[in-house]
Amino acid sequence: MSRPHGIVLVGGLAIVFALAGCAGEEGDVSGGDIDPTGTWGDSSGTDSPFLTLEDGGDLSGSDGCNSLSGTWSVDEADQVVFENVASTQKACEGVDDWMSQLSVAEVSGDTMTVLGTDGAQIGQLERAD
Repeated sequence: MSRPHGIVLVGGLAIVFALAGCAGEEGDVSGGDIDPTGTWGDSSGTDSPFLTLEDGGDLSGSDGCNSLSGTWSVDEADQVVFENVASTQKACEGVDDWMSQLSVAEVSGDTMTVLGTDGAQIGQLERAD
């Protein structure tokens, strides 16, 4: 017994559209009411920590010595969630490498409070732009 091709095509398209609706829009990193996009901290100095959160979910930054890169998004609780963060491993005398432990951040006004994997505050950055 053979199936009419039209029924298979319609059924297949219904599945594709259903899955596409679950995926969300590409580049949509906002899950809540905050917009953390921009630069946090002082990116003009070579020894100051900063993070740049770009539209689309990419991040870059520095702890004042080591470069950071990865991705970010905003969850339902309006926390910035950092993922896939990689860092160079230079030995820099006198540099606090707290940014290598970042996990999530909370934004209040122009202040980003960065939390470590244990949920404790590890640092703060002020909005630069």
